[in-house]
Amino acid sequence: MDFVLPQLVAGLSVGSILLLAAIGLSLTFGQMGVINMAHGEFIMVGAYTAFVTQGVLGHAGLSLLVSIPVAFVVGGALGLVLEQTLIRHMYHRPLDTLLATFGVGLILQQVARDLFGAPAVDVQTPSWLRGSVEILGTAVPWSRIFILGLVILVVAGLSALLAYTSLGRRIRATVLNRDLAETSGISTRRTDRLTFFVGSGLAGIAGVTVTLIGSTSPTIGQSYIVDAFLVVVAGGIGKIKGAVIAAFSLGLLQAFIEYSTTASIAKFLVLVIVVAFLQFRPQGLFSVRTRSLA
Repeated sequence: MDFVLPQLVAGLSVGSILLLAAIGLSLTFGQMGVINMAHGEFIMVGAYTAFVTQGVLGHAGLSLLVSIPVAFVVGGALGLVLEQTLIRHMYHRPLDTLLATFGVGLILQQVARDLFGAPAVDVQTPSWLRGSVEILGTAVPWSRIFILGLVILVVAGLSALLAYTSLGRRIRATVLNRDLAETSGISTRRTDRLTFFVGSGLAGIAGVTVTLIGSTSPTIGQSYIVDAFLVVVAGGIGKIKGAVIAAFSLGLLQAFIEYSTTASIAKFLVLVIVVAFLQFRPQGLFSVRTRSLA
C-alpha cells in the first residue's frame, strides 16, 4: 500500500493541469457549441508568453507572476480575433468549426516555429518553486502545489464571475435559452465575444503552468487538447462542477493505472473507460437544464 499516497499526489497533479487546460474549453463549448481545436495552441501561446516575459524581465520569480495575467490577456485577445474573424460565421455548424480551428491551430504552430524555432525551449523555474515538501512521507514538488493552488483560485474566480456578476448572469441566460435572452435585451453576440475572451484567456494561464513541468515547443498544445475534450465531455458540456470532478477523476485513474503499466497504456485505458462511461451516460456527469421549448 506504499504506492497509494504517491500515486494519489501524482493523480491530483495531473488532474489540476487537465482542469486548467479544459475549463476554458468547457466554457466556450458549453455556451456556443464551438469545437475549438485551436484551444491547445492557445495553451502553447500562453507557454511562449511566459518564455518571452522571462526573457524581458530576467527575474524568474517576478516573470512567472507577471506572465500569468499577461498570458490571460494575450490568449483572450487571440481568441477574440478568432471569434470575430472566423467562428462567428460558423455558429450552429460545429463540424465546420472543428475543421476551421484545426487549420488555425496548424497555422499557429508554424508561426511559433518561425518565431522561436522547432527545438523546445525552457522557462526557468523560480527558486522558491524548486525542491519539494514531504507530506505523510511523500515528497510533493512545490511547483505542483503552486499549480494546484492556482487551479483553485481560477475555479473560484470563474465560479464567482458566473454567480455574482452581470456578465455571468448574461452567460447563464444565453446558455439556458439564447432566443429568450435576446428577447430580454441581452446582446448574445457581445456575450459570446466576452465568453470567448475569458475561455481563451484561461488557456493562456494553463500554458504558463505547463512551463513549470516541462519544456515548451510548438506542438505542446497537442499533448493536452484530447485530454481537455475528454474532461469536457465526461464532466458535462458547460458544467464547471462536472469539469472539476472529471479532471481529477481522470488524473487519478491515469496515475494509478500508470503505476503498473506505462503512460501510453494508461492513456489508452482511460480513453476506453471514458468511452464506456459515455455509453451509459452520454450527457456526462452533469447536464445543462435548459428552458428551451424544443
